[in-house]
Amino acid sequence: MDHPEFADLLVIGTGIAGCTCALEAAKRGLKVILISSAKDPHESNTYYAQGGIIYKGKEDSADLLLRDIIEAGAGLVNEEMASILAKEGPELVEKLLIDELRIPFATSEYGLDLAREGGHMISRIIHVDDMTGRAISERMLEVVGNHPDIILMSGHTAVDIITPSHHSSNPLDVYRDLEAVGAYVLCQETGRIEPLFARATVLATGGLGRIYLHTTNCSVARGDGYAMAARAGARLVNMEYVQFHPTALFHPEAKSFLISESVRGEGAVLVTKDGKTFMEKYHPMGSLAPRDVVSRAIYTEMLERGDECVYLDLSASGMSPDRIRSRFPYIYRTCLEYGIDITKDLVPVIPAAHYSCGGVLVDSVGRTNIKRLYAIGEVSCTGVHGANRLASTSLLECLLWGYRAAVDISRSEYDIPMYPIPDWEEEDGRVDPALIAQDWSTIRHTMWNYVGLIRSSERLEKALEDLTRLSEVIEKLYRHAKLTDELIGLRNGVQVALLVARAAWHNRTKRGCHYREG
Repeated sequence: MDHPEFADLLVIGTGIAGCTCALEAAKRGLKVILISSAKDPHESNTYYAQGGIIYKGKEDSADLLLRDIIEAGAGLVNEEMASILAKEGPELVEKLLIDELRIPFATSEYGLDLAREGGHMISRIIHVDDMTGRAISERMLEVVGNHPDIILMSGHTAVDIITPSHHSSNPLDVYRDLEAVGAYVLCQETGRIEPLFARATVLATGGLGRIYLHTTNCSVARGDGYAMAARAGARLVNMEYVQFHPTALFHPEAKSFLISESVRGEGAVLVTKDGKTFMEKYHPMGSLAPRDVVSRAIYTEMLERGDECVYLDLSASGMSPDRIRSRFPYIYRTCLEYGIDITKDLVPVIPAAHYSCGGVLVDSVGRTNIKRLYAIGEVSCTGVHGANRLASTSLLECLLWGYRAAVDISRSEYDIPMYPIPDWEEEDGRVDPALIAQDWSTIRHTMWNYVGLIRSSERLEKALEDLTRLSEVIEKLYRHAKLTDELIGLRNGVQVALLVARAAWHNRTKRGCHYREG
């Protein structure tokens, strides 16, 4: 690896959370290494986020936003954390995204164009057409790439967080308090694994959607951060609360393509294949009900009717074809590639795993229970989302906690970690790619069928049995093989699947996006 082995800050992940943290830390004089397991650092859930980010609606207030967050969170929201988000988040959007980075948010004759999404009582979402995350990601990575104090390393996979109590060659270090001093990192190009040491380490690795058969998540959202944190001894909470997005495009060639909630915010409605609406049977807000309600309603309609999907009807919005094309250019172009003209055709959709509301438990500045280790963005659990995330709070949470973590790290007097950490002991066994593909298929089908939208004791027991057995096989494979990004991801994937399944098994309540029948 042609890079320094030490930095003030190591950030793992290049979405909005990781980039915000890296940029803010570098502004404050820290030397930062920023890594991504993807060869293209744009490959993150941020890049594919269509809808937008919360700002300030007309006659809006922190109290009104907090009310909507708490209502969507189904009684599990950490009100202290949510209050921080509601008070500080919109101001930071203005400071960082609008004034400093000059993200080209859409405007109307009245100023910034404010959209409304499910669970929001007023319009307060700003957007860049239907490519908000892409605009933010491209601009942030442009600035990151030009910053002299940030080294960006793509195609580098974090294998494990280095903690002296686990990794030191001094046996007496096992008695030390848990602390993180960096990470073992695989360079995919060379195949070598080397330690990267840092005064502080930040997990910004994104979500876990790829452990499910149907997901809106990007290719690297396979749960790496959760698994590494768990192995290091971090506390994880609320892992059972996996939010499903109601409207992923249903097409055999459309992998992971999301139809943004803002489409329904503009007036589109959900209908069955014969054009009949159904959401009024499930919630007074109809098609703009909270995501868990909409997803289960669609799932129920599909089961009862024997249909493969339901449909979005944009004609109900009253928007002209020109307005639809200008408001949703990315969705329009992509659907057209699959033979669907959203200005006149019903759009086939199904629910898909979208967002993990739980994760590594953190405080108001992103600190975990492990000294020097922070977690920000989707991999973390601030408690803001409770049992069901309110639309468009995710980018805001990433921005705010990325910023707050960087400020805290820059103010903390972390010394240079000095421990006898050995080199990684590498094996040379080869793993057949077909085995990895088959094991991933087993994980994804198991999670979709048994730990999906509707859960039961019988399904969860079966999931735990199958995943435990598979985990033992994969761990044995891992111990004797030369590591690759694919094998590291598989090991992390099955471990995270077990974390979700176990949490779902122990939680016998029916709350938010954890819906259990028995």
